[in-house]
Amino acid sequence: VQLVESGGGSVQPGGSLRLPCTISGYGGSSNCMGWFRQAPGKEREGVAIISRRGGSTYYSDSVKGRFSISQDFSKNTVYLQMNSLKPEDTAKYYCAADRLCNGIFGYWGQGTQVTVS
Repeated sequence: VQLVESGGGSVQPGGSLRLPCTISGYGGSSNCMGWFRQAPGKEREGVAIISRRGGSTYYSDSVKGRFSISQDFSKNTVYLQMNSLKPEDTAKYYCAADRLCNGIFGYWGQGTQVTVS
Protein backbone atom coordinates (compact mmCIF):
# COMPACT_ATOMS: atom_id res chain seq x y z
CA VAL A 1 0.00 0.00 0.00
CA GLN A 2 1.41 3.34 -1.00
CA LEU A 3 0.01 6.83 -0.66
CA VAL A 4 2.09 9.59 -2.23
CA GLU A 5 1.27 13.25 -1.68
CA SER A 6 2.60 16.11 -3.73
CA GLY A 7 1.75 19.71 -4.55
CA GLY A 8 2.92 21.37 -1.37
CA GLY A 9 4.88 24.59 -1.31
CA SER A 10 4.90 28.19 -0.21
CA VAL A 11 2.06 30.55 -1.02
CA GLN A 12 0.92 34.00 0.04
CA PRO A 13 -2.23 34.48 2.14
CA GLY A 14 -5.29 34.32 -0.06
CA GLY A 15 -3.59 32.01 -2.52
CA SER A 16 -4.47 28.48 -3.60
CA LEU A 17 -2.83 25.09 -3.80
CA ARG A 18 -3.99 21.67 -4.94
CA LEU A 19 -2.59 18.58 -3.26
CA PRO A 20 -2.85 15.27 -5.14
CA CYS A 21 -2.61 11.94 -3.32
CA THR A 22 -1.87 9.00 -5.58
CA ILE A 23 -3.01 5.60 -4.31
CA SER A 24 -1.25 2.39 -5.31
CA GLY A 25 -0.46 -1.09 -4.09
CA TYR A 26 -3.92 -2.43 -3.34
CA GLY A 27 -6.11 -1.18 -6.17
CA GLY A 28 -7.62 1.68 -4.21
CA SER A 29 -9.96 -0.57 -2.28
CA SER A 30 -10.20 1.72 0.71
CA ASN A 31 -13.70 3.05 1.11
CA CYS A 32 -12.73 6.37 2.67
CA MET A 33 -9.82 8.70 2.06
CA GLY A 34 -8.83 11.61 4.20
CA TRP A 35 -6.52 14.58 4.43
CA PHE A 36 -4.96 15.47 7.75
CA ARG A 37 -2.51 18.15 8.80
CA GLN A 38 -0.12 18.76 11.64
CA ALA A 39 1.66 21.98 12.53
CA PRO A 40 4.70 22.06 14.85
CA GLY A 41 3.61 21.80 18.47
CA LYS A 42 0.01 21.05 17.56
CA GLU A 43 -2.09 17.91 17.42
CA ARG A 44 -2.91 16.29 14.12
CA GLU A 45 -6.16 17.60 12.69
CA GLY A 46 -8.55 15.87 10.30
CA VAL A 47 -9.21 18.32 7.49
CA ALA A 48 -11.37 16.53 4.93
CA ILE A 49 -12.71 13.05 4.28
CA ILE A 50 -14.40 11.55 1.25
CA SER A 51 -16.37 8.35 0.81
CA ARG A 52 -15.01 6.75 -2.33
CA ARG A 53 -18.24 5.00 -3.26
CA GLY A 54 -20.91 7.56 -2.41
CA GLY A 55 -18.78 10.65 -2.71
CA SER A 56 -20.03 12.13 0.54
CA THR A 57 -17.61 14.51 2.20
CA TYR A 58 -16.72 15.89 5.60
CA TYR A 59 -14.77 19.05 6.39
CA SER A 60 -13.43 20.46 9.61
CA ASP A 61 -14.90 23.80 10.63
CA SER A 62 -11.51 25.44 10.16
CA VAL A 63 -11.49 24.76 6.41
CA LYS A 64 -15.18 24.51 5.50
CA GLY A 65 -15.98 26.72 2.52
CA ARG A 66 -12.32 27.09 1.55
CA PHE A 67 -11.07 23.54 0.98
CA SER A 68 -12.54 20.86 -1.26
CA ILE A 69 -11.78 17.12 -1.45
CA SER A 70 -12.37 15.22 -4.66
CA GLN A 71 -11.34 12.03 -6.41
CA ASP A 72 -10.42 10.81 -9.89
CA PHE A 73 -10.88 7.04 -10.16
CA SER A 74 -9.19 6.88 -13.56
CA LYS A 75 -6.00 8.24 -11.98
CA ASN A 76 -6.54 6.58 -8.58
CA THR A 77 -5.95 9.98 -7.05
CA VAL A 78 -7.62 12.02 -4.32
CA TYR A 79 -7.20 15.80 -4.35
CA LEU A 80 -7.35 18.52 -1.74
CA GLN A 81 -8.08 21.91 -3.33
CA MET A 82 -7.16 24.67 -0.92
CA ASN A 83 -8.38 28.21 -1.59
CA SER A 84 -8.21 31.44 0.41
CA LEU A 85 -5.24 30.10 2.32
CA LYS A 86 -4.39 31.63 5.68
CA PRO A 87 -1.14 31.59 7.69
CA GLU A 88 -2.84 29.24 10.16
CA ASP A 89 -3.16 26.66 7.36
CA THR A 90 0.63 26.23 7.49
CA ALA A 91 1.29 22.57 8.32
CA LYS A 92 2.45 19.26 6.92
CA TYR A 93 -0.45 17.68 5.09
CA TYR A 94 -0.97 13.92 5.02
CA CYS A 95 -3.15 11.67 2.93
CA ALA A 96 -4.61 8.60 4.64
CA ALA A 97 -6.81 5.62 3.80
CA ASP A 98 -9.57 4.04 5.88
CA ARG A 99 -10.51 0.72 4.33
CA LEU A 100 -13.80 0.26 6.16
CA CYS A 101 -14.86 3.89 6.68
CA ASN A 102 -14.88 3.24 10.42
CA GLY A 103 -12.63 6.10 11.42
CA ILE A 104 -9.47 4.01 11.50
CA PHE A 105 -6.97 5.33 8.98
CA GLY A 106 -4.44 2.54 8.69
CA TYR A 107 -2.44 3.76 5.72
CA TRP A 108 -0.56 7.05 5.55
CA GLY A 109 1.55 8.96 3.09
CA GLN A 110 4.80 10.72 3.91
CA GLY A 111 3.25 14.17 3.90
CA THR A 112 3.80 17.38 2.00
CA GLN A 113 4.60 20.76 3.52
CA VAL A 114 2.34 23.76 2.98
CA THR A 115 3.55 27.17 4.11
CA VAL A 116 1.35 30.26 3.94
CA SER A 117 3.20 33.53 4.59
